[in-house]
Formats: sequence, C-alpha cells, structure tokens
Amino acid sequence: MGNDRYLTIALGKGRLAKQALATFEKIGITCQEMKDPNTRKLIFVNEEYKMRFFLAKGPDVPTYVEYGAADIGIVGEDTILEEARNIYEVLDLGFGKCRMCVCGPKESKEFLGHQELIRVATKYPRIAKDYFYNKKHQTVEIIKLNGSIELAPIVGLSEVIVDIVETGSTLRENGLEVLEEVCPLSARMVVNQVSMKMEYDRITKIISDLKGALAQED
Repeated sequence: MGNDRYLTIALGKGRLAKQALATFEKIGITCQEMKDPNTRKLIFVNEEYKMRFFLAKGPDVPTYVEYGAADIGIVGEDTILEEARNIYEVLDLGFGKCRMCVCGPKESKEFLGHQELIRVATKYPRIAKDYFYNKKHQTVEIIKLNGSIELAPIVGLSEVIVDIVETGSTLRENGLEVLEEVCPLSARMVVNQVSMKMEYDRITKIISDLKGALAQED
C-alpha cells in the first residue's frame, strides 16, 4: 500500500468489538486472529493492510486515541461524552443503539419539574452534570456509582439515576421507569488529531468505505 506505518485501531471490548470487526469485514478489512476465543494476544495484525488492532475497556479507548497510542478508536457515544477527550468524532456506525436517560420511580417525575435540589446517582457524572446544569438549569447533587445504578433510588440513596437504557426491562422489574431522555447513543469512530493529518488519505478512505457499507444496510 506504499506505506510502512501501521494504522492502530482500538476497539471497545465485548459486543462492540465484534460488531466493529463485522463492519470492517464488509469493506475487506479482516483480522482472523481476533476471532480466536482462546487467544492471549494483546495486539492483532493485518499485514496486508498494515493495520494493528487491540481491545481495550471502553473508557480507555478515547485515552489511547487522544495520546496517539491508537490512530482510530471504536467506542460508544456515552464514553466519548463522559471522557471528553481531545479527539475527532468522525462517524456514527449505527450499531450499539441505546439511550442515556433520567430514570426513577414514577413519583420522582415531579422533582424534575420544580428545580428542586435532588440527588442523582450515575456512572456518568459528566453527562449527568451537563444535562442538569446546562440543559435543565437544575442544581443537583451527583453521586458517582460503579455497580447497579438501579439500586440507588430503591434504597433511598438518590431520587433519580442517569443511566443507559436499552430495553428498559431491568427498570420495569425494579419499579422504575424512564422519566426523561438525555440523548440517543450508538457506536462511533474517533480519530487522533495528528493521525488525521499524517494519515489523511488512509483514514478518510476507511471512513468513506464504511459510510458506503453502512448506507447499503439502510
């Protein structure tokens, strides 16, 4: 391909990585090594395309991309918003769709309309703070949690939560519901700012090819 430098792509672990690889395969970029469930390797190479892939925890992907350890990253929009890294978001990949929502018991709805000081439990303090402070202009106390966020309003830790909602079944099973939608979410492609300049032709070709493949699915 006339370029000895490898493009490095960081993929968020789990279902996102599998869907990302399937999408790359549609434009002819494959990485069979990554499909081996027993592999212990950390870096996977496609010699033909001069590409390297590695898996990372979702919140780490924007960090790898910002610092240039990865040229390209595939990660959820929730992570991009929460991490707020200095990177280019270049493409909505259309899979991994869900919503960031304010949820809680039905009776908590009234707290959201009267500018009351309430407690909000979440894994996403930056997103929650931006929503309540800048969009709703409501002062809230943000409580950062790492585990099952649904537990917080049930045991009285908070009035509401801000969390990702896919089907809403976990909420319903625990007597909670979506009270407000913060934003829609899906998987995105992000690019390091220096890489975009240095590898402009290669990266824009990948973006263009992916856009074409995604358009055929619609």
